[in-house]
Amino acid sequence: MTSTENSSRINNQKPLKMQSFKRLLKLTLPHIKKIILASICVLLINAADLLKPYILKIVIDDFLVSKKPQAGLYSITSMGILYFLIVAFGGLFSISEANLINRAAQSIMKTLRSNVFKTIQLLPLSYLDKTSSGRLITRATNDVEALSEMYTDVIINLFKDVFLLIGIVYAMLSMNIKLSLVSFSVIPIMLFIIFALKTKVKKNFVIMKSLIGKINGFMAENISGMKLVQIFRAEKEKKEEFSKLNDEYFDATLFQVFLNSFLKPASTVFQNLSIAIIIWYGMGKIAQGTLQVGVLYAFTTYIRQFFDPVSDLADNYTTIQSALVSADRIFELLDQKDILEKLNEGVSIKHMEGKVEFKNVWFSYNEKDWILKDLSFTINKGETAAFVGETGAGKTTIISLISGFYKIQKGEILIDGVNINDIRLEDLRRNVAVVLQDVFLFSGDIEKNITLNDSIDNALIDKAIKNSYSSKFIEMMPNKIHEPVMERGSTFSAGQRQLLSFARAIAHNPCIFVLDEATANIDTHTEKLIQKAIENITKEKTTLVIAHRLSTIRNADKIIVLKHGEILEIGNHNELMSKDGYYKKLVYESTKEIAIS
Repeated sequence: MTSTENSSRINNQKPLKMQSFKRLLKLTLPHIKKIILASICVLLINAADLLKPYILKIVIDDFLVSKKPQAGLYSITSMGILYFLIVAFGGLFSISEANLINRAAQSIMKTLRSNVFKTIQLLPLSYLDKTSSGRLITRATNDVEALSEMYTDVIINLFKDVFLLIGIVYAMLSMNIKLSLVSFSVIPIMLFIIFALKTKVKKNFVIMKSLIGKINGFMAENISGMKLVQIFRAEKEKKEEFSKLNDEYFDATLFQVFLNSFLKPASTVFQNLSIAIIIWYGMGKIAQGTLQVGVLYAFTTYIRQFFDPVSDLADNYTTIQSALVSADRIFELLDQKDILEKLNEGVSIKHMEGKVEFKNVWFSYNEKDWILKDLSFTINKGETAAFVGETGAGKTTIISLISGFYKIQKGEILIDGVNINDIRLEDLRRNVAVVLQDVFLFSGDIEKNITLNDSIDNALIDKAIKNSYSSKFIEMMPNKIHEPVMERGSTFSAGQRQLLSFARAIAHNPCIFVLDEATANIDTHTEKLIQKAIENITKEKTTLVIAHRLSTIRNADKIIVLKHGEILEIGNHNELMSKDGYYKKLVYESTKEIAIS
């Protein structure tokens, strides 16, 4: 995203930022009691801060300068005790406020983080295909953390600072109007400088958020593919790519630091300038006998207190801008409600028979280039159907459509005579189990990777392990079924991961099995075990196979031959071999490859 695009985005989203701010405030409603209590504490803290200079003013003017007689509570000792009590109670209220607001803020963040993760889970593959994982990770981590800072450090402090400023202005005006006006003479200049920097800070934050998303995505991608990077010695190239991103983020961050560097010093300069002006003005009035020393002291203290919240606002301004940009990005994700998968809507089919029909199906990922072209075929209950063809023929796309990951543009896909678009996604995916060539295992243990949920009992797990021929290697593990699984199952062999994926599929007891190149990356011994497992579990199941090794599908009831998204031939192995067509050519080419190897 270029700077021009970012600038345009900022200018076009001013209403969006206000809308996001309102939505952030709405998130506080369930915690309104804690926030009200915290606000009361803030008011009491402010009252303590306002009383302290006034007590010192009384001590200076009444007891040190005027030498008024002390009696009872009206004495230096009583004022000292009162001052101490005000300081102590102010500290207690400050502790209470911090605990209340942080508890409320962390509860809000917990809910927001949960909503972001839930939304990501329900995003369709068509969205995920076009969205960097780094962007989504940034939403759930960096952006939520930025909001956490705003809730804990900014909102309640903003409330505190505003009321403190009002109290200070009132106290100063009640003591001396002229001196107050002199004190505030530098404020318009300071506000002009702050607001002049406002637009630049906003624009730069959008650039920074975009770059951190790219960095997160780049890191996630390279960690996942580190084996390939090392095999092909691409460390230098990848480091150069990362350095380029890192340099861009470094420059954006330095520019942000440069902008921020004006805010704090500017506040300090104007604070001291204001104090210098009122001392210069006040000393003249004291010499004339029209101003008390205690009043001048109180004014210098109030001025420091006045500029402290202004300085805080300057410090927190970047936090506010960061949070608003993050809020826009989070709500942009949470507002994708129209495209989210609706798992519980549609016709409920608890158990399917497994008949699959494609009727004149056309499909494209980009609404332009057709991947599938007018496909029609029927796979009856209990049949094993294999899809063969060159890379790009549309085999894997068919599997994705049957699993309900994408919607077709034309035609119909029917399961047991019901349009797949009308079936509840939860029921559809409960009845379809997919075993992929590239097995994905989650961090945890073997049992959790087989069940993926808590609704599968131990007897079914044991049966799945036995029928998938996984029991032998699992029993050799020190912790058996509770053996830890590292990220992506890196400590298991390809064959072991594949057997676990079969156990996972069997444990979910589907009526339709999908094997997507499930035997492509395993050794001959493991392949034989998997073939036995397939024979055991597919006798009464509809089985769809995408096979790289054509020798593994000779016994399929139906072989569907694809090329460029179209069906060339349909039949069993013997029928297709007798036709002397495209399938026969593929078989001979496959045989030659095996002979050469």
